[in-house]
Amino acid sequence: MTVVLVNGNPETAAVWDPLCAELDRADVLRLSPPGFGAPVPDGFACTVTGYRDWLVAELEALGEPVDLVGHDIGGSTVVSVAMIRPDLLRTWVSDSLGVFDPDYVWHDLARQWQTPGDGERSVADLLGGTLAGRTARMVGRGIAEPVAARLAAGQGPEMGRAILTFYRSAAQPVMAELGRALPAAAARPGLAVLGTDDHFVGSEALRRRSAERAGARVLTLNGLGHWWMVQDPGRAARALTEFWTS
Repeated sequence: MTVVLVNGNPETAAVWDPLCAELDRADVLRLSPPGFGAPVPDGFACTVTGYRDWLVAELEALGEPVDLVGHDIGGSTVVSVAMIRPDLLRTWVSDSLGVFDPDYVWHDLARQWQTPGDGERSVADLLGGTLAGRTARMVGRGIAEPVAARLAAGQGPEMGRAILTFYRSAAQPVMAELGRALPAAAARPGLAVLGTDDHFVGSEALRRRSAERAGARVLTLNGLGHWWMVQDPGRAARALTEFWTS
């Protein structure tokens, strides 16, 4: 059974390197959303529904159900697919369920990106400058230097445009309205990854509430933040493997 990993923002598939080393299995496929480690095709819409439809098409092309894992934008996209195309999945895992709760408020950076002018300046600050500067910013967010450098190498203006388009398409109440369909995700076994120090995807209470509505079990990673797969890949790999085999 193929494991499919979908990264988020401001990342490339390199964010999964430590986890893949710990999983030590050959049937792992990494899919980078357009703009986040993959080119943006002409006419592609870097929106909530655009990424959902992109991932549906990628999974359809594989021709068999997969164990799907998503982080950040990839995490919310995984949930969107689980709600409408459970036939493409054996299981699903996401760390972004909280954004679908009706009480979820986007984090400060997202609200900047959703604001014309402020958003353009914010992504220029985040993704501009030298490779060393971008690497240092990622290290400051809690990502180990070797992975941070690989992520920084993939950052640039195209990613910035994707960030602005996605977050403006996801301004509330868009995600809350999509979250009305969370119970449909229970058609396949789901796992909600809950890093206790992750402050981007809603409070622990909101994430647990969304997980319950989606019929997902909760994996609590005490002391880990938004980049749990980099901070403790061994613990993450063991937990995912246990979920897949249970």
